[in-house]
Amino acid sequence: YSYAIRDAIKAVDIKAIEVHLSDIKNRESFRKKSVIRPVCKRQICGLGKNSYIKAIDFCMEQ
Repeated sequence: YSYAIRDAIKAVDIKAIEVHLSDIKNRESFRKKSVIRPVCKRQICGLGKNSYIKAIDFCMEQ
């Protein structure tokens, strides 16, 4: 888990998006928990490289 990244996101005034190529909810149990999701505007996962495209689209809409 990356509590340091979570703390950094929380400390700055930006809208962060958590992006994963794979669907973390369908992976090993230790990968299912996200400690940064609560401080992110959105989580996008499971779309392969399209996860990043969707995240960019989301940013452009904001």
